[in-house]
Amino acid sequence: MGLLRVLSQTTTKHRLNAVSVLGKFRIAQSFHRSESTARPLEGSYSSSDVDDEHDDFQALDFPGGKVSFVSQLKFIPEASGSRVPCYRVLDDHGCAISGSRFHQLEKEIAVKMYRDMVTLEIMDTIFYEVQRQGRISFYLTSTGEEAVAIGSAAALSPDDVIFPQYREPGVLLWRGFSLQEFTNQLFGNKEDYGKGRQMPIHYGSRELNYVTISSPLATQLPQAVGAAYSLKMDNKNACTVAYMGDGSSSEGDFHAALNFAAVMEAPVLFICRNNGWAISTHVSEQFRSDGVVVKGQAYGIQSIRVDGNDALAVYSAIKEAREMVVGEQKPVLVEVMTYRVSHHSTSDDSTKYRHVDEIEHWNKTRSPIPRFRKWIEGNGWWSDQDESDLRSTMRKQLMQTLQEAGKMEKPDLATLFTDVYHHVPSNLKEQETSLKETIKNHPKDYPK
Repeated sequence: MGLLRVLSQTTTKHRLNAVSVLGKFRIAQSFHRSESTARPLEGSYSSSDVDDEHDDFQALDFPGGKVSFVSQLKFIPEASGSRVPCYRVLDDHGCAISGSRFHQLEKEIAVKMYRDMVTLEIMDTIFYEVQRQGRISFYLTSTGEEAVAIGSAAALSPDDVIFPQYREPGVLLWRGFSLQEFTNQLFGNKEDYGKGRQMPIHYGSRELNYVTISSPLATQLPQAVGAAYSLKMDNKNACTVAYMGDGSSSEGDFHAALNFAAVMEAPVLFICRNNGWAISTHVSEQFRSDGVVVKGQAYGIQSIRVDGNDALAVYSAIKEAREMVVGEQKPVLVEVMTYRVSHHSTSDDSTKYRHVDEIEHWNKTRSPIPRFRKWIEGNGWWSDQDESDLRSTMRKQLMQTLQEAGKMEKPDLATLFTDVYHHVPSNLKEQETSLKETIKNHPKDYPK
């Protein structure tokens, strides 16, 4: 199946900087057998304790599969002895690790990945300041996580349907969403595809197969599974891709979606950004399991853990995972390990719950952008002049889009009541009439 396979439970030692050779998960189960004489509890066991020596006489074909019997009263441990390793290709200095295996990148793709990562960084810097100036109401950045969105987007097909959370504007950027389209959405002007009815950063594009963002966590996950099953029924050579953060794994929709996908064998690729924080909740308070990757195994889904600050590793893992999803018509879960350098949003001050030194450490020494830059420079594909030209050009273009978006009119008031019902019901017509009268009677409170 290629360079990456799915993580299987093992007690052997792993090298964290090497590619794990992965095999399909098997969930070992046990069933306790009653005895005439009670015996003391004798500890716990793992799947390795149930070996192939059991013949058909010592097993029973229960609904769901054959289960072997054991005479020892033991429990499955809460965790394996070691953490699931993390796949990476580039070290912290942007050099390919000796012996690492990955999908080769052509110059054109690699340079576009880097350009989009830098563009996303500049977008976040400028739009964040625009919000602080009061020109838009809200913003949320992807600082420190640029490689997750761009690396994964580069590995997908344009036909794959994206079900994002809210830290994936990089996927839209990769697919061709213009800087002006981003800015129009933030300003909620008449050119905004959502007609000003969504919060800023709640992007969407039917043309680019990017489902509009919804604020509540994890609601997109079961939707992605259902859409994936539809693609399967129509024999499409595509899948759905459901992005989420580590906090979403605590939502019921997460568990329902994984089980739904596994049972129905839906071609959906789950990508979880484990960035350490769900707003102010640290992962140590989010779950006691070994992150999110092991939850895939629990539901019978092939899974892998990847260094999310290594753009080349993200690209390789997602490309391989997508081939598995589409080729085998089954779900795959990818846990991408990264760090949220930014505040959760413009409504948050993360220094209230984490040390500034920790943030600066990740921002200066673990940032995915300079790491990937060193790699493309090493290949002779990038220079200091290229860097200077790109940053200067992107800043100018973004400033121009801000001027254009700010001059545009807001959507017509009537659009507030459209696009839900084919025939607008009477109660909405009454509300529209009431709103217009209120505006007419209080013009100072509702400036045009």
